[in-house]
Amino acid sequence: MDSRNYISTTEAAAILHMTTRRVIGLCHEGRLTGAIRDGRNWKIPEESVRSYMETSGIADSLLPCAVGNTSYVEISSECYYVDKTLLIRDLIDDHNMVTLFTRPRRFGKTLAINMLKTFFEKTDEDTARYFTNRNIWQCGQKYRSLQGTYPVIMLTFKDVKYDNWQDSLEAIRLVLKDEYKRHTELADSESLRADDRDYLARMERGALTDVEYSRALLNLTHMLAAHHKRNVVILIDEYDTPIQQGYTKGFYQEVISYMRNFLSGGLKDNPDLAFGVLTGIMRISKENLFSGLNNLTVNTVLDEKYSTYFGFTGDEVRQMADYYGRPDNMQEIRKWYDGYRFGNSEIYNPWSVTSYFANDGQARAFWANTSGNEIIREVLQELTPEVSDELTHILQGEEIHTSLNTEVVYPRMSDGTDNVFSFLLLAGYLTLSSAPHETEFGTFATLKIPNMEIRRVYNTEVLGWMRTRSTGGVIPDIEKAIYLGDGNRLRDALRDYMITCISAFDGATENFYHGMVLGLVASLSTRYYIRSNRESGDGRFDLQMEPKEKGVPGIIMEFKAVPASKKKDLVTIAEEAIAQIDNRQYSREFKERGIKKVIKYGIAFSGKAVEVKTVEARTS
Repeated sequence: MDSRNYISTTEAAAILHMTTRRVIGLCHEGRLTGAIRDGRNWKIPEESVRSYMETSGIADSLLPCAVGNTSYVEISSECYYVDKTLLIRDLIDDHNMVTLFTRPRRFGKTLAINMLKTFFEKTDEDTARYFTNRNIWQCGQKYRSLQGTYPVIMLTFKDVKYDNWQDSLEAIRLVLKDEYKRHTELADSESLRADDRDYLARMERGALTDVEYSRALLNLTHMLAAHHKRNVVILIDEYDTPIQQGYTKGFYQEVISYMRNFLSGGLKDNPDLAFGVLTGIMRISKENLFSGLNNLTVNTVLDEKYSTYFGFTGDEVRQMADYYGRPDNMQEIRKWYDGYRFGNSEIYNPWSVTSYFANDGQARAFWANTSGNEIIREVLQELTPEVSDELTHILQGEEIHTSLNTEVVYPRMSDGTDNVFSFLLLAGYLTLSSAPHETEFGTFATLKIPNMEIRRVYNTEVLGWMRTRSTGGVIPDIEKAIYLGDGNRLRDALRDYMITCISAFDGATENFYHGMVLGLVASLSTRYYIRSNRESGDGRFDLQMEPKEKGVPGIIMEFKAVPASKKKDLVTIAEEAIAQIDNRQYSREFKERGIKKVIKYGIAFSGKAVEVKTVEARTS
């Protein structure tokens, strides 16, 4: 007679801190010894559940949900780990020489690089134990045989964030020096030539020339290959961080020139290279950085392949929610952190989901607080009416249609809506609504804000750059003046804003001022439908704000810009703008929609000078 105590899959799931579906999967795989079918369900010996816990390292108490830890060894051994080890299988199967993964910040790139290093690197420690209970180990001997067999170079440039090129170059040199020092096996290697030993010694003393430093990656692969008699794996995390910094701080050309030589030396036609993996937020165009690197495979958020290895899938988040006893919170988690689309996969923000469980299920905008938005603010300083208009649609929960350029060059990031919105997509501030369309003219896509967290980013950080640059209450004054229909207050607030926040206005066009005002009023999108450059009446208005609540007046603005020689005529020009609103019947659309009252603004600019005329009228 069988005296074992059998429990249900639901009871086993509670003990193992996993979903019932996963327990049923373990039964099918034969990993819960003695489990037997019971109709459509299973009965499982409790002792086999306890045995599985021991062999799999599952603790009786809940594992911590680590935030910000990028050590694969620590997370996979001591914390809750979402298994992404099949990335190893796919990289081995694809045989790509160099792969670049571009994903938004905090989407698991650094942890993935660290996992690859732990798996492939030949060390004195038996690191296989960190993978025996992971998905990769179930894939067979072909993959197990490669574990711990390669010399590995791993570099991260995530902390190279300095204000000038001299300090940035010094930081890059220290990263290289630390990696050379990590390979202590080279110090006494009899496989190195005399010039290799000289290079090592001068690297240690910091006595290499700039040209010699640019060959550091190539030279290290040569030395490691000579010592280990095995080609080398190169892993580079956040390769584009110094480039972003160079763009925002004014040394872009210097860093591009250096990184081009450095990367090409190690990755292009290097006979000692086994394969390489790079991560970053953006792909810098071949012409700009990867010129001649014809062995590079780029994987972006548009690609289906590898789409589930960065970020969490819905099943992975549901399993976490079950483990931490919050299965009923899925709707809230989905609303805040879901909505990304990588290839055809639905993806959650992993940093935010992890932070959510680490903070006892308190929903907040975790991702927004992890770093600044300098690049985005740089783009927004050159707002055009087209970009500003699309941003107002996005803030109102609408989708936008645009062409995409995934080979963005930083100095041209704000050239046209395709570059601006391609960057916002790659950086995680927008996501695909559906699969992009490939045509003979390029790639076209429909984009939207992915979730509530990113909507908060737009309302506080992205559009909030205006507030951070101003002093006092300039921006609130602009909003209040528009809301109250106070032309004099709006004039004074615009003057204060331009004097305080903008460095130069000489030669500014009407389009510039149009874009500036659109950006300033975007925060009012919770109260108004904001539209720009649309047909109404007998022409095209500059800016229309249709109220979302009954009884609130509609707003129409017409902008004029004149050279300094006509600055004395600004009052008259503002009055002409009001006349244009009347003559071309821009308020006809309001009348058709039953909006009884309209406030008309004629705004005339010249440099940092501005005049505003206001007329309040009835539409019927």
